[in-house]
Amino acid sequence: MKATGTAVIAVLVAYTPTLGQCKPGNLQCEHLENPLGIDANSPRLTWNLAGCPDVSAQRSYRVIVGTDSNAVVSGRGDVWESGTIESDKMKVLVPKDSLKPFTRYFWAVKVWDDKNRASDQSIASFETGLMSSNWQGSWITDANDINIKQAPYFRKSFNSPKKIKSAKAYIAAAGLYELYLNGQRVGNHRLDPMYTRYDRRTLYLTHDVTSLLKSGQNAIGVLLGNGWYNHQSTAVWFFDQAPWRARPKFCMDLRITFEDGTIETITSDNSWKTSFGPLIFNSIYTAEHYDARLENPDWNKAGFDDSKWKNVIYTSAPSTNIVSQQLRPIRDLQEIKAASIRKLSPTNYVFDLGRNFSGVSQIRLKGAEGTTLRLIHGERLKKDGHVDLSNIDYHYRPTDDKDPFQTDIFILSGKGEESFRARFNYKGFQYVEVVSDKPVELTKERLTAYFMHSDVPPLGSVTSSSELLNKIWQATNNSYLSNLFGYPTDCPQREKNGWTGDAHIAVETGLYNFDGITIYEKWLADHRDEQQPNGVLPAIIPTGMWGYDWANGPDWTSTIAIIPWNVYLFYGDDQILEKNYENIKKYVNYIDSKSPSGLTDWGLGDWIPIKSESNKELTSSIYYYVDASILARAAKVLGKQEDHQKYSALAEKIRKAINAKFLNPQTGVYASGMQTELSAALFWGIVPDELKPLVAKNLAQKVEATGTMDVGLLGSKTILNALSENGYADQAYKLASRETYPSWGWWIKNGATTLYENWKIEGSSDISLNHIMFGEIGAWYYKALGGIYPDPSAPGFKNTIIKPNFVAGLNAFEANHKGPYGTISSSWKRSGNHVIYNLTIPANSRATVLLKAKNIKADQAKATKNKAIFNKEKEGMQKADLTAGNYRLTIEL
Repeated sequence: MKATGTAVIAVLVAYTPTLGQCKPGNLQCEHLENPLGIDANSPRLTWNLAGCPDVSAQRSYRVIVGTDSNAVVSGRGDVWESGTIESDKMKVLVPKDSLKPFTRYFWAVKVWDDKNRASDQSIASFETGLMSSNWQGSWITDANDINIKQAPYFRKSFNSPKKIKSAKAYIAAAGLYELYLNGQRVGNHRLDPMYTRYDRRTLYLTHDVTSLLKSGQNAIGVLLGNGWYNHQSTAVWFFDQAPWRARPKFCMDLRITFEDGTIETITSDNSWKTSFGPLIFNSIYTAEHYDARLENPDWNKAGFDDSKWKNVIYTSAPSTNIVSQQLRPIRDLQEIKAASIRKLSPTNYVFDLGRNFSGVSQIRLKGAEGTTLRLIHGERLKKDGHVDLSNIDYHYRPTDDKDPFQTDIFILSGKGEESFRARFNYKGFQYVEVVSDKPVELTKERLTAYFMHSDVPPLGSVTSSSELLNKIWQATNNSYLSNLFGYPTDCPQREKNGWTGDAHIAVETGLYNFDGITIYEKWLADHRDEQQPNGVLPAIIPTGMWGYDWANGPDWTSTIAIIPWNVYLFYGDDQILEKNYENIKKYVNYIDSKSPSGLTDWGLGDWIPIKSESNKELTSSIYYYVDASILARAAKVLGKQEDHQKYSALAEKIRKAINAKFLNPQTGVYASGMQTELSAALFWGIVPDELKPLVAKNLAQKVEATGTMDVGLLGSKTILNALSENGYADQAYKLASRETYPSWGWWIKNGATTLYENWKIEGSSDISLNHIMFGEIGAWYYKALGGIYPDPSAPGFKNTIIKPNFVAGLNAFEANHKGPYGTISSSWKRSGNHVIYNLTIPANSRATVLLKAKNIKADQAKATKNKAIFNKEKEGMQKADLTAGNYRLTIEL
């Protein structure tokens, strides 16, 4: 291949399947598929062209919304029609105030491509919930004190005299609930509703229960759990003293539509009955206790004799803000069978599940009436083979011995084979030790477990020639999912807290790998609920009262800015910026009022450093700069020009103040030259352009001198990225693929299947083996090795920045990410001094490709379509702007 002037011309492969019928795909309303219970006044409708292999771009679209599915299929909408819109956008908002509550809507989208070819029409639906309508039901509870341990059971019988066409159950709860109709549990969710600041926002869910009702006698059953609402276990975060704490309660409307068009609503009122049952204790934090001798068979069926049950009482709503829960629910996502069992004695068995995860265990056995089993869940074993809880019970402060940590208690009824699993609890564990007060016979088939987490669909995948890299990526995902329960947590055992620092460090890992927008939108609403009038946020969100005066500060609570900005980058949806804009602004203004110089030391610092402690004023001020910069960029996105100018100036003021105090311009060293200090300044854009090579060189030399990392939490986010983005990708990969302490590989080498809280693996306390705080490495694979970056100027991967590093020591690598437009694929394989590189850019999007190459040539046997011009940039770098298609290159390094 010859250069012409400064350009290298390459014929690139764009081979596609034969054109078939094209239909827009991935139709979503509010980022969910055919959702129920939509409360948004102007919901978002989105689609893509992933099902149109021969289409490179959308030229125009038409969207129709209506209540008659046949009419919508025929191209007519009685609610709204967009008309044919000349645009490549694949998102519309249903006009405000055009929707009614309790209504199913159908919507269709048809597109025309850049050759003016029309697609087939795709159809989807959504159904509204209560919206602004009032509930007909009342809030009810039993009459018991908050310290009563037994869970309340509720029931009501009713008659449906006519043939039922459809039925929807709308239920809000303070605490957790399981809903039953005629003896069957409704749905497959777990731990509903999600945890919120209960006195400021309460969530309700919508269930389609048509198939569970019948003409004639029916019965509703509701079982309530404490959740975080009535937290009875005592720990250092004072959830037992939360200002909202009360006995669990609920409100319900069962709206039945009959075939004759009439509607009847069965509501929660004082005609319901309540009693206790076998669930004698439940704690979201510790465990559950279940006495099978107290079971009431058929308690949730019609015909049950509830004459001994007492009447419920009316109670106040936990908040005045009752809104629909619109997010990916928690489910049992994987059944995990025991890998082995060890019998320590006739009353003591230890099950090994073979991996660490979040969830519950389920045991099946026969035994004598009154036999009591304790199921102790832990991550480690003692030398004598018993489960060791010392690494995860450090912050628990029990008042007595009646609520053992991560220990379910199951009392047998003696009636044949019995089964137990926790309903309103989850744990983090690999091992389950069963201790009984009477001999029992157990085999490894008698205990199974369920990996539980928010059911976020996978969007990304990574494979490589390095088995270690593959295992680290899987362990990172396992930890991310183990810490996703309607909000991001730090660990699934010791705390279950929404630590802000852990979450913003791992947000890119989450977004590259999973469809998490609904979880993050919910969690940012939690931020808005928790923010003080002066702008201050707590370190854990939600919180009962803890975290406003320790561990917060910009290095932690920058979640209010960093997470909305990243969600915007990955999805191209500015609603999360709009909803949180004033909160970001309030937060930045607070720091500004306390730090007029542009510097702040408010924060926790580089948490859990390996050896060296970085300057806290430097790292906190860097995050202050990040917040101000994001605020300025968000203002520009939202058309707030005056704010854009104001906060751009503030960000520059902070940046100059940092450099004036901490940068030695002659040596290119920040503060004491620690790895976190250098890498954070590089990664977050503090370093002046002309000094970046020198600062990066200092960082590389610092790493080379020891051959290892020397960072804490904040540095774990920046060190690999700072190296790989500034010419030292090979060195970054060496750190990422190390197998000696301290490294991710060190954990894997020692048997880890999740990420740890501490680089050290020894220790007797406060060392969780399932933490996400060091999880940035999962995102780094996509960025540094796959080279897949969202473009802030064309977010949502409308334009993807592609700049992979073909690092020494790795022979092959592939990263795939399913963005809003479809799957972006970047894969390469070494062949001597050449790399075979394959790139897929989805329809209606494009890519800016930057490759380190001496020469680039096409696979001539496939060179039939799509030419691109690679312009030589700086030495060794070539650039091209590519349209949608599949490309194959041979790159001479």
